[in-house]
Parts: sequence; C-alpha cells; structure tokens
Amino acid sequence: MRSFILVLAMAFGLAACTEGFVSFPVTSSAQKDVPEDVEIIRLDETNITSFARPSRRHVQSNIPSGNGWNYRVGVGDIISVIVFDHPELTLPAGPQRTAEESGFRVQADGTFFFPYVGQVMAEGRTLEDIRGELTGRLATYIPDPQLEVRVAAFNSQKVVVSGEVKTPNRQPLTTTPLTLAAAVSEAGGLTERGDAREITIQRGNRRYRVDMAGFLNEGMRRNNPTLQDGDVINVPRRQAQEAFLLGQIKKPDVIDLSQDTVTLTQAISRLGGLDEIRADARGIFVFRKRHPGITVFQLDTSSPTGMLLGTQFVLEPGDVVYVVRSPLMRWNDTISALLPSVRAIDLVDSVAN
Repeated sequence: MRSFILVLAMAFGLAACTEGFVSFPVTSSAQKDVPEDVEIIRLDETNITSFARPSRRHVQSNIPSGNGWNYRVGVGDIISVIVFDHPELTLPAGPQRTAEESGFRVQADGTFFFPYVGQVMAEGRTLEDIRGELTGRLATYIPDPQLEVRVAAFNSQKVVVSGEVKTPNRQPLTTTPLTLAAAVSEAGGLTERGDAREITIQRGNRRYRVDMAGFLNEGMRRNNPTLQDGDVINVPRRQAQEAFLLGQIKKPDVIDLSQDTVTLTQAISRLGGLDEIRADARGIFVFRKRHPGITVFQLDTSSPTGMLLGTQFVLEPGDVVYVVRSPLMRWNDTISALLPSVRAIDLVDSVAN
C-alpha cells in the first residue's frame, strides 16, 4: 500500500506541475473545460447534508427467518426421563454417573427403549411430543403418571463457525435458540480483520449473505437469524476500504474507512492537517468515481464555516482527496491534469494488491 501511495503522489505531483494560475472558487462555467463524464460540485451550506452519510448502507438479510425455534430430537441425543414417585423407572445416576451416562441414547433408527413401554420413536419430535406419548403408554401400568423429559446431551445437531473468528468451532443446537450473533460470540468474536458486513451462511445448497453489522449497529433483527442444523457460518476477511489523501498535506497517506465513518476534516486532521506554508485551503478537492464518470467536490476551508462543512462530508472507499498548492491554480487545467491519475487508481490498486 505504501508503494501505491508513492505512485499516486508522483502522478499527482507531475500533474500539478502543468497547472497555470487564475481564480477560485469553482464555478459552473468551468465545467465546459473538463470531460463530459465529470461532474463538478462545490460544497456549501445548501448541499452538504446530501453527503453527510455514507452511501453504503446496511443491507437487510434475505435468509428465511422461520417460525420460531422448537428443538427436535435427533439420532445420538441422550434423553433423560424422570417418572415422579416411581424411581424404579428412572435409571439411577449414582455418585459417579452423569445424567448423560444414565440417559437413553436415541439409536440409528430414531428410537430409544423405555421400561414397560418398549421402543419409542424420538427422531424429529419435540420433547413435548415424546412426553405425551410416554404418559399415554405408561398409563396402562401407572395411574396418572407424571413425567419430565429432557435432553441430557445434545449430540445430533450442530453448526460450524469458521473464518475470521478467534476460535473457529462447531457448536451444538439446543432447546435455546442459537442466533448468528451468539454463535460468533461463542467462537470468540471477530478477529481484527473480520468483516461483520459480509458474513455468509451456507444452508443446504444455498448461500446467504448476512450483514450482521446491521443488527449490531441499527437493530435490524433479520440480520441476526436463528441458526439451523447444518448451517456453516463463514466470516470473511475485511477487504481494504480506503481513501487516499494527497497533495499539500503534512503526511499524505491512506485512511482506513472499514471500521468507522470518517469525514473529510477528520481525515485531514489525522494526517497532520494542511501544509500551512504550501497549501491553499480554498482548493481541497475530492475525486469520487461514479458509474459512469467521476464526481469532483471542491471545498473552501479557508474560513471556519468551510471547516465545519468538512466535518459533515463523509468519505467513501476509493475517494482521492487532493489539496492544491498556493498560489491559486487554474481550475480547468488542474482537473484536466489530475483526471488521468484518478482514472488509473483501479489499475494501480489491483497491481499493488
């Protein structure tokens, strides 16, 4: 990335050498001297609110939300059955035996054996269903039997959490619904490079993109879905989302936009501010690629009002901020000279990465 900045700085520096001198501020008449696919916008009090929020918004997930969670028993689960007032029907746990060791394992055919009753189908059924069947069948031998049915060990259903989490793992599904955010938390949370906006859930033969940041930041409930058996969650590595600050800035560099919203004023301040000797505060330009074309924003920060406007202008990934040199430079020559360098950013970026 440092080499990328060096290439851009050289390109912009060479372009700046061709500039002549006339006057600011930018006016609509200057647009006739630049390509048709370039739009010029001078930032002021009347339009700054249009650029006060990043254009990239949180996306609502389209993964099916389901009709609520009700655990269904599967092969390998250990069932614990307690018949009140009839300890002979409950396998004793004993001081050395766990509830799992004393329970009933659901066999490969989906059943488990219970005294007096025989084989009981459990696979695919809720605990309430199993308790109801046992109660009815035991009533032949015990008047008004009272039962409690639990899962002593959840072995049949799991999800996998992989990618940019601190402890990738497999997690069992239980009677308590497991949401995406809870599963990621159980995996230690995201690493520093994890991207919460681009999480994928593989469910069967379909893959869903889930913007979990939309749930964490804005409470979008559909972006925190309840997981199902077999789901594979993958947290990808966050892609570079950067703006490039060049020209008469004390420390030209890149600004990371992947974590927080960064305004134009914040970005310049983080890099030491303007070069007080060389910079012309009336000539701060932001080049932003659009499809098609390029939008060029001009901000005059020579007054406190201009600096305040800069605190409302939110940078977007790929923005190139260029601060011109004093004395004042000719507007149309400046833009015409710098545009080829802006258009080349994608190519240079791909080589740098």
